[in-house]
Amino acid sequence: MNEFLPMLYETIFGFFALFLLTKVLGKTQISQLTPFDFIAAIILGELVGNALFDEKAGIPEIAFVIILWGSLLLSTEIITQKYKRTRALIEGSPAIVIYKGELIRDVMKKNRLDIHQLKNLLRGKDVFSIEEVEHAILETNGTVSVLKKSPYQPPTKADLNVTVEPEDVHISTTLINDGEIIYDNLTESSLTEEWLLQQLNVQGFETVEEVFYAEYTQGKMLYILPFVNRNHQKFDK
Repeated sequence: MNEFLPMLYETIFGFFALFLLTKVLGKTQISQLTPFDFIAAIILGELVGNALFDEKAGIPEIAFVIILWGSLLLSTEIITQKYKRTRALIEGSPAIVIYKGELIRDVMKKNRLDIHQLKNLLRGKDVFSIEEVEHAILETNGTVSVLKKSPYQPPTKADLNVTVEPEDVHISTTLINDGEIIYDNLTESSLTEEWLLQQLNVQGFETVEEVFYAEYTQGKMLYILPFVNRNHQKFDK
């Protein structure tokens, strides 16, 4: 019986240590499971599991494994937050697989996505025909975000007897993120930095550093979210 007591202590310690680690790393480990997060979770489970059944490993060894692996994961998160260019390398980048109703085969081939897999992902978004899709984006966690064509958006304009204009549907573009201009998106949208700064001034912003997020949609005013520090109250169900 005494031989089971060390395993009991180690299991309880490992449980609470992993629970604490998930709190430190944040909810993105669960809600936005990227391929890197998936592999990291498997390896962490293997490390802890092997330590539990190793007779020579005790609580100090399990603690060392969890702290070391948790530090590596936390360091990766900090790096991707501080150096934005590393996000695409570590977390991956969203990819447009359907643009203006047309399949982008090169992007699908690059992401090893065949038509059957794509249709399966679209059905998960209540889309049963590619004909209904104006834009589809393959996210880094393997899901697909869909913007339907005007006639298929609920409630549909066809049902309301409203004339459907192709230019009614436009995909939004991020121009500012974390106080930095995304010049590639600015160029893709045929916009200039001078125009962007003018739009910021119109809405009362003097510098780009004041803006946390700015989104451009053709035909609409620039959508801006500033950096705001607030004391958030804890939400209780």
